[in-house]
Amino acid sequence: MSDRLREIYLEKIVPKLMEEFKYTNIHQVPKVVKVTLNRGLGDASQNAKALESSVRELAVISGQKPVVTRAKQAIAGFKIRKGVPVGVMVTLRAERMYAFLDRFINLALPRIRDFRGVSPKSFDGRGNYSLGVKEQLIFPEIEYDSIDQIRGMDISIITTARTDAEGRALLKEMGMPFRNN
Repeated sequence: MSDRLREIYLEKIVPKLMEEFKYTNIHQVPKVVKVTLNRGLGDASQNAKALESSVRELAVISGQKPVVTRAKQAIAGFKIRKGVPVGVMVTLRAERMYAFLDRFINLALPRIRDFRGVSPKSFDGRGNYSLGVKEQLIFPEIEYDSIDQIRGMDISIITTARTDAEGRALLKEMGMPFRNN
């Protein structure tokens, strides 16, 4: 299952994109470089349990241990001191990245309530795509009874595409369900 998306990419997506964008070299075809999962925790400075559960959940979802991100400077208005944990993140590459994307596109996204597709407007101008997920329960690895609070996360898919059109074509071929608007 983990290598399924990579094989589809090499066998079907690369030739299709070479033809569509008239690439002369196989290395011009955009590919996914990394996927980052990020969860900001506003209450982590007061609530250590929230930090622990977020680390555990991201580890289960990604299959890799997350890094705790810390505040770079103090912000009095938010009661944050320098060095206090403010979030957790994971960067996935190679096999784990393809395995995560495969599970995310084919298992997690269809489980979202009232799902009509992801926004095609969330590209950054350089072919990278970001989206937010409102709850971690869409991932089949997370058991409902084991969570203490519903929290979302940001998912960024970084590609080698130079334009949004190339990035959109790549992700569409990989099976990303974009909305038609």
